[in-house]
Amino acid sequence: MKKEYYTYIATNQRNTVLYTGITNDLMRRMSEHRNKLIKGFTAKYNINKLVYFERFGSSTEAISAEKKIKGWLRNKKINLIKNVNPKFNDLME
Repeated sequence: MKKEYYTYIATNQRNTVLYTGITNDLMRRMSEHRNKLIKGFTAKYNINKLVYFERFGSSTEAISAEKKIKGWLRNKKINLIKNVNPKFNDLME
């Protein structure tokens, strides 16, 4: 079975903070965010809603996409999200 990797953007309930990350298990990672299992930025700002993700076949591709998105201004990130999720719905639900 081929391994999959994800670049994702998560936010808080009011969509005021955006967090971009990568993982090889999106369900597990969002559970960690929601339950504040990893202390730091995401726990501090209540990052618990998945609003965007992209699937990749290698970790190298996912890391490259993450770095690209992290380099963007907030408005460009919001436009990326709105292209696939205009209402900022939680994609984990």
